[in-house]
Amino acid sequence: MARHAQSRAPRTRLSRRSKAVSGLALSTLVGTALWAWPASGDDHNNGTDAKSTMSTTASGPDTPRTPVSAPKTAPNAAPNAPAGRPIPGLSDAARKRIPADSRQVLVVTGKDMDSFQSRVVLYTREEGSDDWEPGPTWSAHNAAHGWTADHRYGDLRSPIGVYSLTDAGGLLAPPEGTKLPYDRNGSFVADGTGVEGEPLAGAFDYVIAINYNRESGTSPLDQQRPWGAAKGGGVWLHVDHDGPTQGCISLKPKVMRELLRTLDPDLHPVIVMGPADY
Repeated sequence: MARHAQSRAPRTRLSRRSKAVSGLALSTLVGTALWAWPASGDDHNNGTDAKSTMSTTASGPDTPRTPVSAPKTAPNAAPNAPAGRPIPGLSDAARKRIPADSRQVLVVTGKDMDSFQSRVVLYTREEGSDDWEPGPTWSAHNAAHGWTADHRYGDLRSPIGVYSLTDAGGLLAPPEGTKLPYDRNGSFVADGTGVEGEPLAGAFDYVIAINYNRESGTSPLDQQRPWGAAKGGGVWLHVDHDGPTQGCISLKPKVMRELLRTLDPDLHPVIVMGPADY
């Protein structure tokens, strides 16, 4: 993914001004980890002021702000996921960190610890059911150097962990039916080239913030980093540019549109991400 340049922007809420992001520096937008195999990310940097248009659709209420945990300790009070037909390919530790009220789990599985190739499956379960049903499998890219259990700013590795998905945005208007709060903003611009020299244009047409080292309930452009800048951040799901990212997960435009129409804050979606068999 492109880098977003980092600036000391004022805090952004759903209804407030956000510090715009321009340029491509490693980005860090900070959020609440439900489970950190400690994480990493792309850093989105910022230079111009722009009015945030963070808003919700009729079908998606504003996401309340949630307190952030300290960076050195993953929350120990995360409720256990329901027992039943489990999501395959996850460790018991990962399964236990999926909140009991979550009914949408996006699983990103890297090819191995140092690979930037991964696959993505959205699992869902019906209310009252303990059985997780898989959706289609999509190919994706993660960070150029693979994965890490202790992400640091600029290490070109994606964070391993379980994180909530509460906020979205992009350069383009949200697809019809989008339920997550969505900030359509001209500051979602990816210029230049990626790690392998591929053009980055359009990479931020659609974005879903991964709540690693960021505050939920804010635009993905928000520059707050509760765990500090050294821990990185700005880890997003965004449009694939046919190459590895700085730390994000990138998917084809069609898949991003489908996720935006499908992920529902009322179902408490989370992402579980890391290398195979971790």
